Amino acid sequence: MTVEVLGPKGPVNRFGGTDVLNWARHQLAIARDILDNPGGGLLFATQTLGQVKSGLREHDAEAYEGLTRLLDDAETLAVRREFEKARELVGEALDRLKE
Repeated sequence: MTVEVLGPKGPVNRFGGTDVLNWARHQLAIARDILDNPGGGLLFATQTLGQVKSGLREHDAEAYEGLTRLLDDAETLAVRREFEKARELVGEALDRLKE
């Protein structure tokens, strides 16, 4: 058996074959829905918020600066278990991504 190593993921495959904005919308929708789920929801949601922030910054840090700050605030609120406020900020981020 052999393993084919192709190197790091490229821009097309980086986000599952879709563009960064569709990927970010999908990820944020999932994170918003599971923020307060017991059994790992908070962990997965905060990891997802971090990954989306990182992806947007990598894609165009200047263009998404306000959005990533909003997600920073949502992540902080989620960790402090202020789920409703965190969910509102993630919803606001989703609205901004639709524009």
